[in-house]
Amino acid sequence: MEFQKISSPSLKDLFINQLEQLILSGKLKIGEKLPPERQLAQSMQVSRAVVNGGIAELEKRGFLEVKPRSGTYVADYRRKGTIDTLISIMNYNGGHLRNEEIRAILEVRESLDTLTARLCIKRLSDEDIEILHQLAQKIRLSGSVHEAAEAAFAFEHEFALLSGNVLIPLIYQSFRISVLSLWEHFCILHGIPALYDNIYHLWTCLRDRDAKAACEWIHTFLGRSIQGDREIYYK
Repeated sequence: MEFQKISSPSLKDLFINQLEQLILSGKLKIGEKLPPERQLAQSMQVSRAVVNGGIAELEKRGFLEVKPRSGTYVADYRRKGTIDTLISIMNYNGGHLRNEEIRAILEVRESLDTLTARLCIKRLSDEDIEILHQLAQKIRLSGSVHEAAEAAFAFEHEFALLSGNVLIPLIYQSFRISVLSLWEHFCILHGIPALYDNIYHLWTCLRDRDAKAACEWIHTFLGRSIQGDREIYYK
């Protein structure tokens, strides 16, 4: 086995992470002006180059806005954000989301899953159906909630790839950490068999090439997680 070199985060990465945490937690408010770079460097005991590079990256991610001759401000990332912003939000706090974010993810997933179902139904080969079946069975055979969550994500990501749309799998991948956390929490609350039943029922709709039934089931099981008998909010 070949082992890879272990490297620690750079000071720039740590600077970026700290400011993202402050912005996403609300401790740094939208529109708030940051201290000058020299002051930030002194306070955080890093070089001006680290601060300058970190600010440039955070501006690229939609979290900061640099106004010439005025200063650096916390941007409204909901308006200025990119896919990098989405990834940062999904990874915030190790994927442990607030309840409004859980609801938002589930609502977006419902739209994505139904679109994926409509796109892939006519494209699915018998081989594709068998691959999805094998992935679904890995959930049933899982020995831990983490293993079940990984298996469920693998099924969903393959499902997205089979849509033929190049963006959908990338969007799924950006949700990875948070979705794994939600699947694990679902299994803790409702059990691995409940997760398997949801995925397996979707697979039967795909096997039958029934787009209407697939979309109805997606609406049903995600709806139950949003506001039904199988909610997955953190109490």
